[in-house]
Amino acid sequence: MGVDLGEIVPRKVVDLTQLPKSKVAVDAYNALYQFLTIIRQPDGTPLLDSHGRITSHLQGLFYRTINLVELGLKPIYVFDGEVLPLKKREIEQRVQRKEKAKIEASQALQEGHYDVAYRKSMQAASLTKEMVAQAKQLLTYMGIPFVQAPYEGEAQAAKLVIDGQAYACASQDYDALLFGAPRLIRNLTISGKRKLPGRNQYVEVKPELIYLDEVLKDTGLTRRQLVEVGILIGTDYNPEGFPGIGPKTALQLIKKHSSIYEALKERGLEAEFDVEALINEFLQPRVSQTYEIKWGDVDADGVRSFLCQEHDFSQERVDAALQRYISALDKPEQKSLDSWFSAA
Repeated sequence: MGVDLGEIVPRKVVDLTQLPKSKVAVDAYNALYQFLTIIRQPDGTPLLDSHGRITSHLQGLFYRTINLVELGLKPIYVFDGEVLPLKKREIEQRVQRKEKAKIEASQALQEGHYDVAYRKSMQAASLTKEMVAQAKQLLTYMGIPFVQAPYEGEAQAAKLVIDGQAYACASQDYDALLFGAPRLIRNLTISGKRKLPGRNQYVEVKPELIYLDEVLKDTGLTRRQLVEVGILIGTDYNPEGFPGIGPKTALQLIKKHSSIYEALKERGLEAEFDVEALINEFLQPRVSQTYEIKWGDVDADGVRSFLCQEHDFSQERVDAALQRYISALDKPEQKSLDSWFSAA
């Protein structure tokens, strides 16, 4: 879900071609969830192979990664690790909500309510350990690096940007800003025309570039105060937030009192969790200091075997995409593209 800072954060809408040709730390779970949610049949059913295994995440990951590379971007996917204790309750509640949505989607489909089935199927989308393993395997075949975070992927992605290993974080959520990421790109993995669920209408989704220093300057907040605003609204650690407090109200309260504790006192509210511990999860996130970013060679045969033979992708489409991908990489040692396809 992430923290909803949209109403108070200055954003710059950009075209993909306007983004710096640089490395981008992509929140892998966030991107894969987007692929699982968006890439579906008209009745809401995700893409499946002949064995009934979901392939929406692989379709999105493969083709979107190639699109990014063609634009001169170098994605580094960052995967979530263990669930932090503060987040376990929210994860359990998410599982329950998804199970409920899954049942409602099935019932709507049986009754012929396809718009409801589509919407509920999106809500029921769930990323499994098997899907994560498949995504990592595909990235390995493509030579794209990924980093395994000990806990929060967004926190680790922010660390990459802070360390100068990537230009920006890429995620739909604003949490990377709370983790201290200097730059955040939203809509990177879902930009383009998107169909609105249950409606025969499309919208244009464009990337948004957000600078942390501009956010702090525009709001007049310190980073700690920005975190406090997020906590008042609601984060993944306290998703309910506090009653009657939205983004604008939270901003006003923190600017007035300079402290979340005084803001809560004015409203007559008390936190049912350790506020300081939650603030520290953002200001001093548990990230790896010794991560490795390793770019590999393209294993075209591995990609072909994995996608086409194991998961029933069209070999013609995959080969065409691989041709584009290898051309975009533009490695000096690749004298001829024909050698990659000699075994096809």
